[in-house]
Amino acid sequence: MKYILINFMFLLLLLSCACSSERKYQIGQITTPKGEMLFWLYEETPVHKASFIQLAKDHYWDSLTFNRVIEGFVIQGGCPDTPAGFGGSPYLLKPEFVDSIRHVYGAVGAGRDDNPEKLSAGCQLYIVHNKDGIPRLDDNYTVFGQIFKGLDVLDAIAEVPTDSTDTPLDAITMEVRVIEMSASEVEELGYDVP
Repeated sequence: MKYILINFMFLLLLLSCACSSERKYQIGQITTPKGEMLFWLYEETPVHKASFIQLAKDHYWDSLTFNRVIEGFVIQGGCPDTPAGFGGSPYLLKPEFVDSIRHVYGAVGAGRDDNPEKLSAGCQLYIVHNKDGIPRLDDNYTVFGQIFKGLDVLDAIAEVPTDSTDTPLDAITMEVRVIEMSASEVEELGYDVP
C-alpha cells in the first residue's frame, strides 16, 4: 500500500510540473474605470509589440487617459496629439503592415500624425470600435493587437459623453500592464492562439 501511495504522489508531482511548464504569452492589459480589456500582442509586429511592452513596464500610461473617443470609430489615448503632430511621443516607429492583420472590431493600433512615412507615435494607441471594421485604415496604420476580453468595456468607453473635440467629459484613465497567460487561459476566454 505504501508503494502505491508513493507512486501516486510521484505521478501527481510529474503532472503538476507538466502543467506549470505550459508556454506563457505576454498579453496587453488596460484597466479603466469602466473595466478591464485584455488583448493579444501580435508576433508579426515585433517592433510595436516590444515598444508597447517596454512602455507598459515603465508605467508610461499610468497618468494618461483615453483623450479621444468617437463611437463607431475608435477610442484613442496615450500621448498628446498637437497641431504639430505627436510632439509628446518618446519616439516614432516604422510601420509594420501585415496583410492578415486588419482593422477589425477590437483591433489595437498605433496612432500617428499625417507624416508621409506613416511612422507610428510610440505612445499613442487606439482601439477600433466599429463592428464592421475600418478597412480604410488598413496599410495606413499599424495594428499590433486584438482585444479578446473586454469588448463590453470598449463599448462602454465609446458611449461616454464627449465635448466638441471628442474628449470625454469625465476622464477615462488607463492603467496599462503586460501580464502572462497560457494558451489554455487565453483560449478559455474565446481567443484562438495562433
